[in-house]
Amino acid sequence: MQSKRYSPDLTPSWKKQRPAPEVPAEPDLVVEEVTSGFCGAVIRCEKTAQGPTVTLEDRFGKHRVFPMEPRGFLLEGKVVTLVRPQSAPAPSGPARTASGSLAVPGARARVARAGRIYVEGRHDAELVERVWGDDLRIEGVVVEYLEGIDDLPAIVHSFSPGPDARLGVLVDHLVPGSKESRIAAGVTGDHALVVGHPYIDIWEAVKPSSVGIPAWPSVPHGQDWKTGVCRALGWPENTGAAWQRILSCVHSYKDLEPALLGRVEELIDFVTGGGGA
Repeated sequence: MQSKRYSPDLTPSWKKQRPAPEVPAEPDLVVEEVTSGFCGAVIRCEKTAQGPTVTLEDRFGKHRVFPMEPRGFLLEGKVVTLVRPQSAPAPSGPARTASGSLAVPGARARVARAGRIYVEGRHDAELVERVWGDDLRIEGVVVEYLEGIDDLPAIVHSFSPGPDARLGVLVDHLVPGSKESRIAAGVTGDHALVVGHPYIDIWEAVKPSSVGIPAWPSVPHGQDWKTGVCRALGWPENTGAAWQRILSCVHSYKDLEPALLGRVEELIDFVTGGGGA
């Protein structure tokens, strides 16, 4: 009589975990470590004697290092296995910056101009830095952010724009007849330019397709827009973490709406056209 052979693994098939998808740990990818719940953006990957590790940075700037174990992280709520990203192939043509400009190999940052570009908030500044940062450093243009549009007249008065110190300002939701448009008209002059985009918040200037959503949701009037967006999309109502998630999806100008691209380019041209360093 022939004996039956049994697999040494007696775990029922329905109890076995399926392999999790492997995701390259690219810089700025936002993930959550399953054991600790620590959520942050990928800063770097390293090869150690104990195996590969990944360093994450949370929204407060805190860094933590984790082993890149199978099924060790959550990406948009789904279990994944982080792997080291492959080396990028050598570019076949001239290198370009995230804004689409020709990169200047070995270029050093220019001494900051007297001119400045102001944006409404930290998220706006981070988005401008992400796409136009290389260009701005070469041109010597510093980007700062306002605490609110109501502070703009005092800032312009204190700055005292002139031919060698031009001031450019990017304003959210600049539409005719709004409070923002009235303030902008009151401070615009030969050496101060205020431009705006039509979006309620800078989040909306990121293409929905880049974020992986069909469209930015409509939020009822009177409700905090960012919180409403998180709620409508089923994201945790943590606007800081939500912004890091959105920002991690922006890799170049191609991820932004044209209505924002044109306005930022206009401001850079205006500030750099004034001369002086």
